[in-house]
Amino acid sequence: MRTATNVVYRDLETSPALNSTIEKKLEKLSRYSQFIQSSKVTLDRPHQHHNKGKVFRAQIELDVKGRPILVSNDNESIHLAVKEAFNSAERKLKETSSMIRGNRH
Repeated sequence: MRTATNVVYRDLETSPALNSTIEKKLEKLSRYSQFIQSSKVTLDRPHQHHNKGKVFRAQIELDVKGRPILVSNDNESIHLAVKEAFNSAERKLKETSSMIRGNRH
């Protein structure tokens, strides 16, 4: 099932490479659960960190059958922030999907 996907860039330029990566990762998440109703990915640079340099944030919001999943990750590389955020979303999605199906461990 194809879900509504929204990718938002804040204080960053739109990147076709990131859009492609995000679409592939969202498609992978949809294989783990057919209950995903919508998804929103926000990529931004929250504020200037004087000690850490540039830090990027990737935030993923999934609506899984009325149960929201929200994960975010900060990293000096936007690509690594996206990768780690999707890894966290995958873990939470598996937990939520098993709860919905009633397969609690």
